[in-house]
Amino acid sequence: MAQNSELTDFVNAALGAGHDRDDIARALADAGWSERERREALEGWQMVAGLPPVPRPRAYVSAREAVIYGLLFIALCVVAWHLCSLGFRVIDAVLPDPAALYPQGSGGMRWSMAALIVFTPVFALLNRHVAIQAAQDPGRRRSLVRRWFASVTLLICALTLLGDLVLTLYSFLDGELTPRLLAKSLLLAVVAGLVLAYYRDELDG
Repeated sequence: MAQNSELTDFVNAALGAGHDRDDIARALADAGWSERERREALEGWQMVAGLPPVPRPRAYVSAREAVIYGLLFIALCVVAWHLCSLGFRVIDAVLPDPAALYPQGSGGMRWSMAALIVFTPVFALLNRHVAIQAAQDPGRRRSLVRRWFASVTLLICALTLLGDLVLTLYSFLDGELTPRLLAKSLLLAVVAGLVLAYYRDELDG
């Protein structure tokens, strides 16, 4: 972080002194800075006639937003998890396993329903709050906390979809792809796809 601060200060001073961007880039390359670091440092400033170098907007970190986005992330995970759990229970009831000696009780369904009743409104309210704040101040989309939680969510969804596909293909090749298993795989894919669609624009910029 200190090095990045020194790099930013150097580029600002060099541009303010009237040096050419190519000359600054060569000097930074000679000093050992990578191409990405040089590019980002130079792109962080805009030159305007009669004014010193003008800083371009940068990503930022906010402790308050960490709480909001963290709770939003947890609420989304709980909703997705219990939506799948409840769906699995319904599928088990509609397409019971002939090998099962005892039917599953309804306790799991009640637990999932209770979790959905609590966390779905929490997710909806937080999502509405975040959307309103972003509409009022587009700069909030540059929040690093927002991007990190989006990245983690997308990674989990991608791994879930890949694991779901592997399990489905394995069951098919093994001759054990039953309608019950296929229905559960489709439900899991749909839920993960909806979460991916929700976060599809979060990493832009």
